[in-house]
Amino acid sequence: MRVCMVAYTFYEADNRVRRYAETLVKRGDEVDAIALGREGQPSIEVIRGVRVHRIQKRVRDEKGVLSYLVKMLAFFLRSAWVLTLRHLRTRYDVIHVHSVPDFEVFATIVPRLMGARVILDIHDIVPEFYASKFKANEGSLAFRLLLLIEKLSATYADHVIISNHLWRTKLIQRSVRPEKCTAIINYPDPSIFFRRRPRVATNTDFVMCYPGTLNRHQGVDLAISAMALLRDKEPHFKLLIIGDGADREKLKTLVKRQCLEDRVDMVGLIPIEQVAQTLASIDLGIVPKRNDSFGSEAFSTKIMEFMAVGVPAVVSKTRIDQYYFNECLVQYFEPESAEDLAAKILELAHDSAKCSALRAQGASFIQKNNWDVKKGEYLDLVDSLVRRPTLHA
Repeated sequence: MRVCMVAYTFYEADNRVRRYAETLVKRGDEVDAIALGREGQPSIEVIRGVRVHRIQKRVRDEKGVLSYLVKMLAFFLRSAWVLTLRHLRTRYDVIHVHSVPDFEVFATIVPRLMGARVILDIHDIVPEFYASKFKANEGSLAFRLLLLIEKLSATYADHVIISNHLWRTKLIQRSVRPEKCTAIINYPDPSIFFRRRPRVATNTDFVMCYPGTLNRHQGVDLAISAMALLRDKEPHFKLLIIGDGADREKLKTLVKRQCLEDRVDMVGLIPIEQVAQTLASIDLGIVPKRNDSFGSEAFSTKIMEFMAVGVPAVVSKTRIDQYYFNECLVQYFEPESAEDLAAKILELAHDSAKCSALRAQGASFIQKNNWDVKKGEYLDLVDSLVRRPTLHA
């Protein structure tokens, strides 16, 4: 089978896109990926068997809606052209398009007319994402337009994958038939996220980490504010921030304003394998999401990644996380409260028994909820679209 992943993202740093692509490669399928690139990267590179085509450079310096839209439209046009040319040479059986944006699915128009099956994979539900990011009213013209695009995109696709079960309920109420929509959460890949040898302390630092996008709804500023509250109480506490996003410069300014340059380290985007190695060496994971209309329902895959590498996590008590995780699996704190986050960090830093219990419960949970266990759902879906026998690796 020939499959193409299309994603307005940096392929090497996107766990969800890579996980699907590499799973198909491992069972013998041929997989391309059309994605973004950064300066210095080759335009074509093979990563773990996947041929990655970087068709557009991106620096995350967007200042508003228009700058985001222009870049997405440019990627849409380029990806439609590349998909058409490649499909005319050697046809794809399945094209798996990852949103944001939803309208990227229409870049497949020529291959679809020639018989390719199309999956729309909604990582982030766009109307609510837009409302959260740009502080828009859900009754606004832009919000209603995004709802229309969502419905048209879902109707056009042969099947829709949505990234959590709360969003599946919302999507089938407004945009897609239940039988055409599957919820697949971002399970950790145990070949990447696994327990290493126990960390050997070389100093007295207590290291915490947030890995992910630097957008407002992720609440990374709350983690920095919590560090400021703990500065005088615990001088050995350190916070590592891995990732990139629209709020990067704001967060750097906040670190400087709080005089935390020696406590908070922002390292930018790094490959998933390096993220996993780093997480395995820390003491505590931080997931400080805001509890707005988007953040409250956006699933945080980093929670399960912390569990997989054996690290306890402090998590904002949002609706989506309470749907999947109980208090035996994570330490909750009150959303948008830097004070409560600081208090829960301090509690876990001095309660080794509770940390051990969270690690043990997390390990048991991950044994039943990892990509090796769950990948059959995706492979069955792909095979059903092209009507071929199922072969699970």
